[in-house]
Amino acid sequence: MATVATAGAHAPDVPQRAFLATRTKQLSFLSTSLKMGFNLLQLRSTAPATARKNLIIRAARIESQGVSLGFRAPHFELPEPLTGKMWKLEDFESYPALLVMFICNHCPFVKHLQKDIVKLSNFYMKVANPNLLKGLAVVAISSNSVATHPQDGPEFMAEEAKLFNYPFPYLYDESQDVARDFGAACTPEFFLFKKDGRRPFQLVYHGQFDDSRPSNNLPVTGRDIRLAIECVLSGQPVSSNQKPR
Repeated sequence: MATVATAGAHAPDVPQRAFLATRTKQLSFLSTSLKMGFNLLQLRSTAPATARKNLIIRAARIESQGVSLGFRAPHFELPEPLTGKMWKLEDFESYPALLVMFICNHCPFVKHLQKDIVKLSNFYMKVANPNLLKGLAVVAISSNSVATHPQDGPEFMAEEAKLFNYPFPYLYDESQDVARDFGAACTPEFFLFKKDGRRPFQLVYHGQFDDSRPSNNLPVTGRDIRLAIECVLSGQPVSSNQKPR
């Protein structure tokens, strides 16, 4: 994900030492994400001013530590720039599984997978396989800062959704609160939730699309996420061995 940049955000009263300790953990996560080939979200900084002067990370600033399997999908209510419709988590309650993708227009890793994300979504949203349950619900969210990347703004999101014929709603998280609630830190980032009856959506997969990256010449197959989706839609457990974690 591109890092989420927050202009003029209120800086909480956090001691600089505690902030630096937290940032050390974030940098470890950042290093792992970059090695796995992900673009970090441009998150608005909430660091104390004194600490920001000492830690200038131009590549990416992350404000979340990620989430664990079993995490319940947080509520959201976001606009879809293409249609103007407001979408909420409750709109997907009737589905057995929900794939939430944090993406943005400019990210080269998203561009690398874009056509295949559309193909995969079309296939599992419609589900013609009799061995699978009702189709998958899919939603994409852009939380990237338009201050750092104007091309990720809502008007360009609408153009992108129309150009690539997205079969899923592409929502704009202007405040970046939803990205923080999900613990999203890079693009693309995939969160697959399952739903059992009236119980809330629970996270069962938070890993890569597949091993392909723009620089490694491996074909895009969607193997990792396809396997997870098929397990959920067929009522099978999803392996906890997921990359990156």
